[in-house]
Amino acid sequence: MEWTRSETLGLAAVKCAICRGMGLKATRGGGNAPCGCVFRAIFRACYARFRQCVEKEKTLSRVTLDCGPKGCGRVTWSRKDEEYMADFYLVTKRSLTADEWKLFSAHFLLGADWRLCSRQLGMDRGTFFHELYRIEGLLGQVYRELHPYSLYPLDEYFAGRTENDWPEPKKVVRIRPGSLHARLRVPVKKAA
Repeated sequence: MEWTRSETLGLAAVKCAICRGMGLKATRGGGNAPCGCVFRAIFRACYARFRQCVEKEKTLSRVTLDCGPKGCGRVTWSRKDEEYMADFYLVTKRSLTADEWKLFSAHFLLGADWRLCSRQLGMDRGTFFHELYRIEGLLGQVYRELHPYSLYPLDEYFAGRTENDWPEPKKVVRIRPGSLHARLRVPVKKAA
């Protein structure tokens, strides 16, 4: 995936020492790569939406009718909030190791503070927050680069995916008069 400055600029932390608030950092190959602060911002946005979906009253959930990618030829019914919660949970569980999952589920899903998590997992405060930031960065990258449908940007997930990569139209073969193809297509009249 190609990252651009316009995509990362709004997500970057203003006081980030690595990217200086620009969102992209230089790589050894001379290219640009997103900074960790961008991935953590993506994770936090996705997690905030997950929490919003979890805390919403179940009577407020609604069913939506979604058109297919090429118009309304194919429509599907969906419950976006429930689908998002399931996708968030499953993608996270598949992306983390067993130890990372214990930390994630204790802190983010069960809501334990750092003291309880540190005591339960047997780590000090510094190690806890170091692992927490690493997990946030890892998951932010996974949520954005997930194919074919990513969890981020959230507006594309909830409002429907906008198709920017439409297939090219079929090429029309133009036959010039007098060409070999034109001669082959014209029925030959038999002399009587």
